[in-house]
Parts: sequence; structure tokens; C-alpha cells
Amino acid sequence: MKGKRYTTEQKIRVLKKAERSEKTILNVCSVQQISEQNFHCWKKEFGMMEVDQAKQLKEFQKENARLKRMLADKILGKEFLKETL
Repeated sequence: MKGKRYTTEQKIRVLKKAERSEKTILNVCSVQQISEQNFHCWKKEFGMMEVDQAKQLKEFQKENARLKRMLADKILGKEFLKETL
């Protein structure tokens, strides 16, 4: 069975709640219905990021992937031209 998918914003909000809360991580995870393992993975990935920083990071990652694809296309085109000449 698939579990619930959390958005980046939701993950950061859970981390912020845990930071402000006086409850243990186990209690926070129980209330949010997530595993401690997920909590620690999210903390490692997002750390002390704010929601807007996470959105910006996501956009940078998309742009980076797009640029890598463009570069790969250029390299392949150049290789194709070399082979045909």
C-alpha cells in the first residue's frame, strides 16, 4: 500500500513544528503520522530551510536538469556532425 505523499512545504512545516514543540520527535512523528526515519531524512534534506528557500532550491534543480539536457543535446549533435563528415 502506498503511503501519503508530502509536499516540500508540508515537510518543512512538520520540521518547524517539531523544532518549536517541547514534545519528543517520536510524539511529533506519531501526531503527523510519519515514521522517525522519514523525519530524519527530511531533516537531513531540508535542515533549517524556510518554505521559500525550498521552493527556490526546487526551481534551481529543475533549471539545472534542463541545462544538462540542453548540453547533452548539443554534445550529441556535435558528435553526429563529426561522424557524418
